[in-house]
Amino acid sequence: MSLLDALPLALLGALLGLDVVSFPQAMVSRPIVASTLAGAFIGNAGAGLLMGAVLELIALDTLPFGASRYPEWGSAAVVGGALNAMQEPGMGGALPTSLLAALLTASVSGWSMVVLRKAIGSQLAGVRDDIEDGSRRALVSLHLTGMSLDLLRGALVTLTAMLILGPLVHAIVAVWGTEAGLSRSVVVVSASIVAGGALWKVFHSVPRVLWFFVGGLVISLGVMVLR
Repeated sequence: MSLLDALPLALLGALLGLDVVSFPQAMVSRPIVASTLAGAFIGNAGAGLLMGAVLELIALDTLPFGASRYPEWGSAAVVGGALNAMQEPGMGGALPTSLLAALLTASVSGWSMVVLRKAIGSQLAGVRDDIEDGSRRALVSLHLTGMSLDLLRGALVTLTAMLILGPLVHAIVAVWGTEAGLSRSVVVVSASIVAGGALWKVFHSVPRVLWFFVGGLVISLGVMVLR
């Protein structure tokens, strides 16, 4: 992938990375949405949707609360969805290698969010007195700077991942020996196990949530049968 080809994806990764925390937190950065959009950019929304579903199962184990450290799924989902959509149909290694690229990107991007928070904290220290005095200008400037840096962070992470991991994924897929059906089955089962573990923890930590889950599942199945 050339730099020019990667720029639209970098812009998409920047916008979705911004949605994770900074603005507007509209949930468009969820993997199933972000990967599908990335696949559509490439011209294969179905491949992006498949990657998004797998990443969504894995992301269920992430609880982005407070100052906790966690993978950044917005930009990473763009990388995973785009890479999976770029591979030739029926290639066995497309999904597992694209998933690995997405997970690596999520880890690096999560680290970049920590660096960004420290940078914003340093800037806050310089204008703390003005904010405590009620300066609207200082507060707006701090917010805009933080969002601008987050936008740039998402773009750089996505662009770097596409330029470095894109050729690597293509090379691995070209020599992958396992058939597509088996490779996809292993990926989906592994992701489902991660999601099952996440649900198990929630069921044991939140009172009565299991009954709400079962009730919702029964209602959903009932609606499907009636239709």
